[in-house]
Amino acid sequence: MHIIHKIAGLALAGLFIGNAAAADLEVKDPWVRGTVPAQKVTGAFMQLSSQGGVTIVGAASPAAGVVEIHEMAMDGGVMKMRAVPRLDVKPGKPVELKPGSYHVMLIDLKKPLAKGDVVPLMLKVESKDKKVESVEVKAEVRALTATPAMNHEHMHAH
Repeated sequence: MHIIHKIAGLALAGLFIGNAAAADLEVKDPWVRGTVPAQKVTGAFMQLSSQGGVTIVGAASPAAGVVEIHEMAMDGGVMKMRAVPRLDVKPGKPVELKPGSYHVMLIDLKKPLAKGDVVPLMLKVESKDKKVESVEVKAEVRALTATPAMNHEHMHAH
């Protein structure tokens, strides 16, 4: 099942209400990789798009102690992962958060995540006028084997 969550700014409403427009971010197919009992980290994945362009400046979830936006990229022939403070979603250019690329890292999980669970995520979205709003996403947990597994545990010193 695809879960679609959309909060879009309404230009016409903005003419009458001032700065009351909602965050211009569309989130499609959010999901979280399931875990095994002792696992304390996992990733969340989704497609992000925006009509006018926004920047993801943070994330949070009650399911984890720490939530960060991460990027995986080749550096001198070695795949490296790092937290990024900002992720631009340019107008009309969707960004896919997927294994081996950008993703939301859930660290210090409160409990194991099983297929069929739903993980609430809050994305902090900054608009071009620097206003920051939160967009709530409900991400379905998929089986641990839904896509090629990536072991993040050795890459964090938390």
